[in-house]
Amino acid sequence: MARDLSLRFRTPRSALRICLLLAACTPITTRPDFRPDPRALVITLDARPERVTAVLDSLVRAERLEVAHSNVRDGYVETAWYDTQAHRTRRHERGITNLGATVKIRFWADPWVPGQTRLTIEPVYRPRYDPSRVERELEVIVPKEHEGYKLAQRFVDKLKERFGVPKAAQ
Repeated sequence: MARDLSLRFRTPRSALRICLLLAACTPITTRPDFRPDPRALVITLDARPERVTAVLDSLVRAERLEVAHSNVRDGYVETAWYDTQAHRTRRHERGITNLGATVKIRFWADPWVPGQTRLTIEPVYRPRYDPSRVERELEVIVPKEHEGYKLAQRFVDKLKERFGVPKAAQ
């Protein structure tokens, strides 16, 4: 009267394997939980997102902006608030003295086709301060004549020069 115990022990092992598989696939990211504004600048570059993100990190610092968040693996870079008139980084909201001139720039580097990146550059400012609302709800894309937009455009130009753009995107 020997019983086959293999079925009894197989189920817990497979359950354990499924749990390990699910734990390995968690969608943990440092990117914000919102999408870029549809009016943001978008360019396609001839480089992988990891390379673009690493170069972006150094370009942002070269422009004397402070990087608030950066993750090469996630393809995301975000600057701290930057006063375009005083040419100073504002680390805290209470340090912002000129809302209209203070911008934040976010970069999303997404894989496009093999070897290319679709980069979204979102320069935003806040026309008003309201501590009762979430920061994102108050943000607006800067107009083309704003210094923040010109700064974002300089990043675009430097990245195009560094990596090039696909012939189809020209």
